[in-house]
Amino acid sequence: MLKSFLIYFVLIFTIACTQKPTADPNYIKEINEWDVKRVNRLKADDGWLNLVGRFWLKQGESTFGSAKDNDIVVESSKLPEHIGSFIFKDSVVTFRALDGVDVMLGDMSVKEIVLVDDQKSDVTVLQIGSVKFNLIVRDTLYGIRFRDLNSDLVKNFKGVERYPIDESWKITAKFEAYNPVKEIDVPNVLGQISKEKSPGAVVFERDGKTHRIDAVDEGGDKLFLIIADQTSGDETYGGGRFMYVNKPDSTGTILLDFNKAYNPPCVFTKYATCPLPPLQNYLKLRIEAGEKVYGEGH
Repeated sequence: MLKSFLIYFVLIFTIACTQKPTADPNYIKEINEWDVKRVNRLKADDGWLNLVGRFWLKQGESTFGSAKDNDIVVESSKLPEHIGSFIFKDSVVTFRALDGVDVMLGDMSVKEIVLVDDQKSDVTVLQIGSVKFNLIVRDTLYGIRFRDLNSDLVKNFKGVERYPIDESWKITAKFEAYNPVKEIDVPNVLGQISKEKSPGAVVFERDGKTHRIDAVDEGGDKLFLIIADQTSGDETYGGGRFMYVNKPDSTGTILLDFNKAYNPPCVFTKYATCPLPPLQNYLKLRIEAGEKVYGEGH
């Protein structure tokens, strides 16, 4: 009798300890809908799944196309062997097409044009068939990024594995403002360091300990968080994860939902230039919520 009771007790205890986190059905619905929108953004024409090339320009003229004898070789059977060239002089990049090659700007064929980079609202986007390309600027680097709107990755993408939805990772945090606004160092995958303005820290409690995240203000009504934790490089991407949160309300309160922590673009493509977490945003806890790493990362 005693033996049977002990077996029953151990069984119940084991089930209780291995039971997956639970959440309110409406909250589960909210996170699942957020995930659907996230997948759709990744698969969009301006998403991260269709990148097929990124090349940094040198001063002077660089020829490009799919043939090996170009200065810039775009490995795509959808592009002509020789397309034209980019002329980079000081901080101006001009595109020039070869005769007989149709390069489109919207509905108009172009032969020569000064490119407006992606840091401006009227960025110049050129297209050949399903392949688009444009000028990008990253600090002192000027480059050309290529997208294939019919890429296999977009067609075959099924989403990103996530941790089970756990409502305990939806945390009420406090905002501690910096007065004056603090300038923080944010590294990126290219080895560059950018100075970003941090209006304050998002401060929260977990497992009896206090944790802080320096936020970046990108304008609008949200703050941008770049974080790493003790799952980074193991179950989640080694370069950290991103989050957006609403700016604090009148009481200085912020709703911090780690179930919406997501991968940087560099997880999906080697042609992105992602920021990395500032050193102070490496958190000494395992955040078992949000997106896990996708594929092998980059």
